[in-house]
Amino acid sequence: MSDLVPGGNLPLPDGALTLRVPGPFDVSALITGESGRVGGDADFVFYNQPDAPGVRLRGDTLTVEPAGLRSGAQRVTLTVTGAEPGTPLGRLPAATLHVTDRLGRTVARFAPPRPQTETLLLLAEIYRRGTGWKLRAVGQGYADGLAGLARDFGVDVVEEHRPAPAPRPAIPAQRTAAAPPRPPVSAPADPDGLLELVNSARARAGRPPVAADHRLASAARAHAVAMADAGRLAGEGPDGVSLHQRIDRTGFAYVTVGEHLVSGPRTPAEFVDHCLRTDSARRTLLDPAFTHAGLAHVRGPRDGDTYWTAVWARPLTLAELARTRTEVVDLTNRERTRAGLRPLAVDPHLATAAQDYSTDMAVRDFYAHTSPEGTQPWDRAAAAGSRRRTIGENIACGQRSAAEVVDGWMNSPGHRANILKPDFTHIGTGFAGGGRAGTYWTQLFGA
Repeated sequence: MSDLVPGGNLPLPDGALTLRVPGPFDVSALITGESGRVGGDADFVFYNQPDAPGVRLRGDTLTVEPAGLRSGAQRVTLTVTGAEPGTPLGRLPAATLHVTDRLGRTVARFAPPRPQTETLLLLAEIYRRGTGWKLRAVGQGYADGLAGLARDFGVDVVEEHRPAPAPRPAIPAQRTAAAPPRPPVSAPADPDGLLELVNSARARAGRPPVAADHRLASAARAHAVAMADAGRLAGEGPDGVSLHQRIDRTGFAYVTVGEHLVSGPRTPAEFVDHCLRTDSARRTLLDPAFTHAGLAHVRGPRDGDTYWTAVWARPLTLAELARTRTEVVDLTNRERTRAGLRPLAVDPHLATAAQDYSTDMAVRDFYAHTSPEGTQPWDRAAAAGSRRRTIGENIACGQRSAAEVVDGWMNSPGHRANILKPDFTHIGTGFAGGGRAGTYWTQLFGA
């Protein structure tokens, strides 16, 4: 694998490539010819127009098949903007590009310097060189956002409040709350009135209702099918893909997630009754933190049993991410105060390193203090700009909330020692949803 720097390039293997940028971003691509401009609006791939010949966008992942690009295509330029419109990229976690080949092997990784006030990042480009294709790392901030970039590449941009000239697709000047939603994945949002039964149970318990989400429903159905085909309940299907990874692939970013994997109940009413019978399953079904759900059930071809998957989640926003990270700090300092220690101050460099590492673990599906490249916590802190002399790190995965993760750390002697170490003066925290475990947490301490 190559870690690229801005301006760096490398030859690409044959076949389809997967380019992923995890985090609170929208990914887009522009397909251009020799002139450096698009051949038409169809050459702009973004959340509202996710497919073009040789290019497909699904959530935070772009798949590029160079051999399938339209005639005359010479370059595919990859860009990212904040998922919330107009957000300066300096307020978001660093955008890191992960490139894999058709066999899932990592080809390259690019973590450019984070722009400050710019709202769009020209991240990288795939370009033709002779008979092959190469990847170039760019990392250039762009102040005019997605609409300005599209105009400069020759895309006709239409303001959202104006009627779009049919039949050409209107490219919004910027994504707003009124923008059309991403096209839903085809999956039943509420099979057999199951969601209605769930919300009735939540109402009786004084809990707010959850809303159906097609992306969660798609992930739930895919996992129910995988379990039914295998004839067993499991968090990971026979294809080696976990339920959380299925959610991740739909583009639904979450700040907390829960699930029910059940076989046996024959009707939605029996399923809800089954979940309400035990404390753990009941807590999940009634958890007020969840706002959205995806529900599915499939009859097994081998045993005739019905396999149920219910996914519960709360979407990730900038505000939710900031709140979660702050809550980890507050709960950590509460434990220090109880022990008679001074609270820790937030160090932005440690916070950057912690957030980037949580994201990296989720994206690359590993869990360890040592990264696949061999970097240690102090290496990552220094790379983020920290000058602290002493560094400590706590990591965790799978916990649903800040309270749960801090409680887990405090019940582990080694992690507890870091939290209560008198010499530490500063802290940075990170959280990412996704990966095999579902959630990944990092604390970096410094003195």
